[in-house]
Amino acid sequence: MRRFILIPHLKIHNANAMSSPFTIGFPAMTAWLGAIHALQRKLQALNFADITLDKIAVSCHEFNLQTYKGHGDFVSSIVGTANPLDKDGNRPAFIEEARCHLEVSLLIEYKNISPDQIEQLLQTVKQLVLTMKFASGDVLSLKNCQILSFDEDEDEDQELRKISNKLMLGHVLIERRDLVKHAMENEQKDALDAVLDYLKVTHNSALDEHGKVAWSSSRKEKGWLVPIAVGFQGISELGQATNQRDANTPHRFTEAIITLGEFVMPYRIENIDQLLWQYYVDLDNNLYLCQNQSI
Repeated sequence: MRRFILIPHLKIHNANAMSSPFTIGFPAMTAWLGAIHALQRKLQALNFADITLDKIAVSCHEFNLQTYKGHGDFVSSIVGTANPLDKDGNRPAFIEEARCHLEVSLLIEYKNISPDQIEQLLQTVKQLVLTMKFASGDVLSLKNCQILSFDEDEDEDQELRKISNKLMLGHVLIERRDLVKHAMENEQKDALDAVLDYLKVTHNSALDEHGKVAWSSSRKEKGWLVPIAVGFQGISELGQATNQRDANTPHRFTEAIITLGEFVMPYRIENIDQLLWQYYVDLDNNLYLCQNQSI
């Protein structure tokens, strides 16, 4: 029996939409897993010393990217915020920060909680979530948390349907690294070209029987495919950095890892683990990842 905490309809204001150094959109999976890790530490500091929150699914109900596109503009501009004046009354240096407002439901798998702690857990989670930040955004509201179960000995489709119904209406983000891997292995493309090849839109024109030009648009793969940030790769040796916050933990320089993700309706999910993201560390290749596909 697998058990989950559902945090439904979590409204977040001014979340960080700069999901990587070169992508803007839905917050990175590192932000969501990082928030759940922070929630786990807060719970462990209270009356839930043994609790483990190790997997999460994110269903997006509403997303509003803070951009502006004027009449006749080809590209959109980021809607920025004015920073407070400095001590001399001058405006400080401005750094563009992409922001978004969104509403999501979070499905979190938990372990090591006794049945008599359930009610206290639900109340504590709601109180803690209201005080936290998710992807640097402020929590405005959420509905009452729930406990969901998935019995692996029962009809899997029926058990999965009970959970997917709770994530509707929305789109869950899943990983499509398999598409990138297939393009690299079978089409001899590098990783960046493989990702861009699935994102580009091809426009074609043709003359119809009346001599008029008809345009059509197509993509390589059907579905709502997007580039997503899923972790980091180390580019330096583990060691100590100047003025590092934690003097006892080794540090290293890293770069962001981008792959393909896909937003799908929850009823299209075929396996419970297809929903769930978790941490994965490959020290041999210096990889620190969030994934929901096995290597």
